[in-house]
Amino acid sequence: MSMTDPIGDLIARITNAQMRKKSKVSTPGSRLRARVLDVLKSEGYIRDYASVEHTDGRSELEIELKYFDGQPVIREISRVSKPGRRVYVAVKNLPRINNGLGVAILSTPKGVMADHAARDANVGGEVLCTVF
Repeated sequence: MSMTDPIGDLIARITNAQMRKKSKVSTPGSRLRARVLDVLKSEGYIRDYASVEHTDGRSELEIELKYFDGQPVIREISRVSKPGRRVYVAVKNLPRINNGLGVAILSTPKGVMADHAARDANVGGEVLCTVF
């Protein structure tokens, strides 16, 4: 079965698992999802993730969610660029999420990165999602 919005699926899985106070959640594996999870890990929103290979050849990403005082560290995560409406920004128009407290995750020609890293690298790209 083909999936039209893998990043939207990843965000929904993380949100649903946090509402249920789960410590781990799994999602089908892909390079794009792994790069988004790399950014979430480096920014401190998740503990870690690992790739799990199954015997039938498919892979899954197992994500360890992070909580602080019983509340999820990710307060708000939302998809910006969707399959029906792609959102591209230049480096000078990169969004600031909650006055710099949040992060916008971008897909740039230099790879998937956070908004502050894109400013440092002087590249724009597609805004995948925002996290606070």
